[in-house]
Amino acid sequence: MTVLRIVLQVLLVLTSLLLVPLVLLHKGRGGGLSDMFGGGITSNVGSSGVAERNLNRLTVMVSLFWVLVITGLGLLERWS
Repeated sequence: MTVLRIVLQVLLVLTSLLLVPLVLLHKGRGGGLSDMFGGGITSNVGSSGVAERNLNRLTVMVSLFWVLVITGLGLLERWS
């Protein structure tokens, strides 16, 4: 059980470190902190590029994996 716990903890750290830049790479939608730092001049084009859609997909996949790892750690902690 301790090996599994260590593996899950390492995966949690890696996915956490990966999620930070993935979230920061998203462009601001306006009305928040992004406007304060010069992001207020944006176009209102509804369609996003291929790179942005892929970034969205990657962010969602990594965040779902992150949630699964946290759930696994919680279940491991509960039953050990």
